[in-house]
Amino acid sequence: MSKNEYIPFASEITEVIKHTDIEYTFRMKYEGEVKPGQFFEVSIPKYGEAPISVSGIGDGTVDLTIRRVGRVTDEVFEHYAGDRLFLRGPYGNGFDVENYRDRELVVIAGGTGLSPVRGVVEYFSEHPEEVKGMTLVAGFKSPKDILFLEDFARWKKSMEVILTVDCSDGDFSCQIGLVTEYIPKLPVKDKGEAVAVVVGPPAMMHFTTKGLLEAGFKEENIWISHERKMCCGIGKCGHCKIDDTYVCLDGPVFNFTKGSRLID
Repeated sequence: MSKNEYIPFASEITEVIKHTDIEYTFRMKYEGEVKPGQFFEVSIPKYGEAPISVSGIGDGTVDLTIRRVGRVTDEVFEHYAGDRLFLRGPYGNGFDVENYRDRELVVIAGGTGLSPVRGVVEYFSEHPEEVKGMTLVAGFKSPKDILFLEDFARWKKSMEVILTVDCSDGDFSCQIGLVTEYIPKLPVKDKGEAVAVVVGPPAMMHFTTKGLLEAGFKEENIWISHERKMCCGIGKCGHCKIDDTYVCLDGPVFNFTKGSRLID
C-alpha cells in the first residue's frame, strides 16, 4: 500500500529558542536523513500548514526557525517544549556539502536567509579542514533582528565572519552596511575557483550574485535557494511552478546557472 504524502506525523518540541520578538527556533524530535536547506511542512489542525526550512540538524532532532507572520505561525508560537506539532517531510534537495569541499567557500546570507544555510556553516565550522578557507557574511536590518547571535562567537574561531546591519542604535558592536559592500573585500585568494552560497530576500540575492560575478566568481560556482511560493511540498498544487520547474521538487537549492533563469 502506497504512503499518503499528505498525512503528517506528530513530533515533540524539545526546546524553544527565542532569537527576536517574532523569530524562534523550535527544536523538534526527528529520526531520519535530512540535509541543510531542505524543509518540512509544519501543520496544526484547523489552522493549516507552512513550509519551514531546516536550520539545524542534531542527534535525533531538527531545528526549524520560524517567523511569526500569519495564521499558522501565530498558532505555532503558542506551543512550548513538551507540546507537539505535525510535520511532513523533509522535502527538497538541500545543500550538498560535497560541492564545497576542498574549495574556498563564501556564504552570504540576508536576514532569515541565514536559517536554511546555517547547517552548511555549522558543518564546516566543525570540519574546517575540509575547506581551503571560509567566509561568512551575514546581514540584518538592525541589531535586534540578528538570528543565532550566540553562534557567531563560535563561528569566528574557525572562519572569517562579517556580521553587518543596515543601521545601528550605537549600542551594538558590528559592521554597518549592506552585505554587497563587503564583496570587494572578501579574503579569497582565487575567486575564479572559489564557491559561494547566497540566500536571502530576492533583491538581496540579485545584487549579491551580481557583485560576486563582477568580482570574478563563476556562475557555475554559485548556489542559491529559491523559497518563495512553496506550498504543498510535493509538486501537486503548482504554486511554486516556474516554467517547467517545481521549486519544491527540483529545489529549493539551485546552482546559479539554473537559478538565475527562474523568473517568477
